[in-house]
Amino acid sequence: MRAASREDLALVEALLSGASAWLAARGIDQWQYPPRREKLLDSMSRQECFIAFSDGRPVGTITVDDFADPEFWADSDEPSSALYIHRMAVSREAAGESIGARMLDWAAARAVAAGKSSLRLDAWKSNPDLQKYYRGQSFDLVRIVDLPHRPSGALFQRNVTGH
Repeated sequence: MRAASREDLALVEALLSGASAWLAARGIDQWQYPPRREKLLDSMSRQECFIAFSDGRPVGTITVDDFADPEFWADSDEPSSALYIHRMAVSREAAGESIGARMLDWAAARAVAAGKSSLRLDAWKSNPDLQKYYRGQSFDLVRIVDLPHRPSGALFQRNVTGH
């Protein structure tokens, strides 16, 4: 894993677009828009966007930061007690290599190092396979926030204390 830089923008966009095309081919409407370049560049400038490599080839991307979306995470959730995952994608060429699981474990270790008690994310409400995947990666469903203007909203959390 290494932090992505502005020079990696096309690579990160390609990883996200590849995931989008794969989802669309499976009839899943998630991420059916171009990656938001300004969000990517902003996360890169803050060194919160990362690229995963396997045998020297880029195989995934993940953004890990302390941004708790206020439409999803309430004050009662103690938003500052966690790190948050955004825009995680694995290349189709690396499917089946546990890249996603390794990126999540790496993010959990970052949370521990930052003194956080959990790792959180919001997943697409209409993607039960993705929700099942996160459950299999030791995430618990916190709740589903159903906002008409947000297709995401299945909130997951993984306890990282004691790991």
